[in-house]
Amino acid sequence: MAHRHSKRSESLPSTLPTNGQYNHEDNPNHLVYKKMEAIIERMQDECTGVPVRTVKSFMSKVPSVFTGADLISWMMRNLDVEDTVEALHLAHLMASHGYFFPIDDHMLTVKNDNTYYRFQTPCFWPSRCGEPENTDYAVYLCKRTMQNKQRLELADYEAENLARLQKMFSRKWEFIFMQAEAQAKVDKKRDKLERKVLDSQERAFWDVHRPVPGCVNTTEVDIKKACRMNRHSKMSRPNYAVPGGRISPSVSEADLHNPTDSIRHDIDVLKRKIEKRRVKISKVTESYIAYFQQYAEFDAFITSPDPSNPWISDSTESWDQDRTLNAREIPQRRVKRWAFSIEELLLDPAGRDQFTKFLDKEFSGENLKFWLACQELKGLPMREVNKKVHEIFSEFLAPGAHNPVNVDCQIMELVRRRMENTPTRFCFEEAQSSFYEESLQALEYGKSVMLKGTVLLAGSYIQVDEE
Repeated sequence: MAHRHSKRSESLPSTLPTNGQYNHEDNPNHLVYKKMEAIIERMQDECTGVPVRTVKSFMSKVPSVFTGADLISWMMRNLDVEDTVEALHLAHLMASHGYFFPIDDHMLTVKNDNTYYRFQTPCFWPSRCGEPENTDYAVYLCKRTMQNKQRLELADYEAENLARLQKMFSRKWEFIFMQAEAQAKVDKKRDKLERKVLDSQERAFWDVHRPVPGCVNTTEVDIKKACRMNRHSKMSRPNYAVPGGRISPSVSEADLHNPTDSIRHDIDVLKRKIEKRRVKISKVTESYIAYFQQYAEFDAFITSPDPSNPWISDSTESWDQDRTLNAREIPQRRVKRWAFSIEELLLDPAGRDQFTKFLDKEFSGENLKFWLACQELKGLPMREVNKKVHEIFSEFLAPGAHNPVNVDCQIMELVRRRMENTPTRFCFEEAQSSFYEESLQALEYGKSVMLKGTVLLAGSYIQVDEE
């Protein structure tokens, strides 16, 4: 008598994914699944279904199988299909969703010949379980490596997936290994024929959800269907005076009265999403580590300074060296910080002074003076802002200015309009940003040229490497 293991509740595999309560109606494909499962149930009928039998093969038995020819023949007799090509196409679709599968191949296709196939157990039907977790897949692959059977050896792509998962779950791999070991022990206690059936059904389940490279994953939910599933229920007033009385469910009544505002709102939302930066935690961590490693030398609590740490001694010599503007007394570690970035150079009064002198020699000192004046403006009290704005405009932007800077004509017009109204501390924001973006490369070059030379320190010379 043929064994129909796919219908036996006691034959459930031990690695059935358990990702909580799964409501099949949440899947937008559940209607398609219901239609296919109705056909599968007819195929599995013991009297009128596809003939399932146990086949003897050399010194072993192959339980609960049927041939591709029997399957196509049954579909031609019992379904409304016109020819063999249509029957094969329907069989391919059902196999790709995992309702039946070839017993010796990872490719979920059907051939109209004597190739053996087996029905999938209902607990592995796509309508009965959601998308499995990677941890379940890791347990399954790990269990396969513990079983010394040629038919259970990992394929090349499965071995690569196992290595990738082991790296991904390195912290809890011991727990995954223990789970796989426990499930392997349970499987060994099963009947030999039953174990063969369950192993093949479990393998077919993962062939559907983690298919061979190049095959389509039929369990992926189409984005349009998912959006339709998440929409609200029908509105209380469905008639919007639209010809035919119908309208797209994604359009609200407010959108009909003022569609332009709705579109503008959507555009603004999308722009904000594009401007929002998303950085991986690993990248942020690497940046923090690199930053702290770079500045560890300059932290008196981590690296002992020379002279002594002023926080734990009565000597203020270290602070005095950090405040000095005399080129002969600037310490070496202070000059090293100038090479980190242009901002670090400008934050140091001595570095800013040396850099200003260098740019004056290159006839570009007015750009730096303008940028520094704008930075100073942002920190002034409100009562001094108006006076400082006019001073900056007169010195750098007005016709016949003492230190004129090159600014785009559109930005200049914007600054003029702001000057006519009440000036604020942000009058030159665009001009400053434009100057910084266009001149940053030149400033970096000037900084590197200045730092390439030797800096006189307390009667000796040191060489500062270029960044």
